[in-house]
Amino acid sequence: MLAGKRVLLIIGGGIAAYKALDLIRRLRERGAAVTPVLTRAGAEFVTPLSVSALAGMKVFHDLFDLTDEAEMGHIELSRSADLIVVAPATADLMAKMAGGQADDLASTLLLATDTEVLLAPAMNVRMWEHAATQRNTATLKDDGIGFVGPNAGDMACGEHGPGRMSEPLEIVAAVEARLAQGPLAGRRVIVTSGPTHEPIDPVRYIANRSSGAQGTAIARALAGAGAEVVFVTGPADVPPPDGVEVVAVETAQEMLEAVEAALPADAAVFAAAVADWRVASAGARKIKKEGGKLPVLEFAENPDILATISRMEAGRPPLVVGFAAETDDVVDHATAKRARKGCDWIVANDVSPATGIMGGAENAVTLITADGAEAWPRMSKADVAQRLVARIAEALG
Repeated sequence: MLAGKRVLLIIGGGIAAYKALDLIRRLRERGAAVTPVLTRAGAEFVTPLSVSALAGMKVFHDLFDLTDEAEMGHIELSRSADLIVVAPATADLMAKMAGGQADDLASTLLLATDTEVLLAPAMNVRMWEHAATQRNTATLKDDGIGFVGPNAGDMACGEHGPGRMSEPLEIVAAVEARLAQGPLAGRRVIVTSGPTHEPIDPVRYIANRSSGAQGTAIARALAGAGAEVVFVTGPADVPPPDGVEVVAVETAQEMLEAVEAALPADAAVFAAAVADWRVASAGARKIKKEGGKLPVLEFAENPDILATISRMEAGRPPLVVGFAAETDDVVDHATAKRARKGCDWIVANDVSPATGIMGGAENAVTLITADGAEAWPRMSKADVAQRLVARIAEALG
């Protein structure tokens, strides 16, 4: 997908620098040439030798290396790439960029370039949430700098929250999206993700357990394959990906309306964990305890988004993909669901507590089509997304 493309990779100083090694490998296996720039702090985490061996190129690190300046000056280096990627992008490096500083090779390249720049931030959650970092992020986005991540999760420092660097495949997808090439170029795809929240009263709601991680990974991979993506998301834990049109919703009814408004599309992937029921008459005020009496809630069935779109007589996407989260008899239940809903494919997974899949970083799915059931091995959700998107591209031709 990246054959002939040149990526200048700046590796900042942070524990996430180890992911840059896999990122180099992933970019190169897709045909990209990777020119690495290693900051002084980055060299505390990965060695120039390992970076050079994976990139197959010399590592640049010193602004005042006269030999390099004679062969390829920092101005030429900054402009000879199709895209500059900073991974990890530390709080310090982002602050330098936002302030226009240029006191080392990396910051000088970033100030001197007229090439697009993509940042993959990585830092402690408190650093990411600090007002200064958020101001710098806003400034950089206003300047046209692209972002991928950060993700939320456990950190090496023992804290939890946003600040983890995106996984290498997520960054690859963002690179492909920035360079606007891929097998789905010119295709429009709708993706639903996350849970829906169905109000009981102004402070309580009914929902399914869903972080939105798998739907987000699919949207990111689709964008990386060149697709125009409309990302309809409920209140998910995972932030939406860059490079897609985000439509935020709360309820199943709002999600259905957003999907219908996004049509026509070449494909639709329904990865959201939509609540099956809602309270028929949600209270306008908080329900109070009354002498030990339990409230009586009357439920109504929510609209079936997958079935509604799958059975459209006009305007149905040529490929409709549903998800089935099951706790037992996964393939049988998912196969029956595919027939009942009328969709083309079902991606089924076992979300029983023992698997750790619901809310976890990995998934193990079975793709169910008219040809039967195809079990995939357990892998990261980013890898599941890449594999599914490859199948979607093949199906759409």
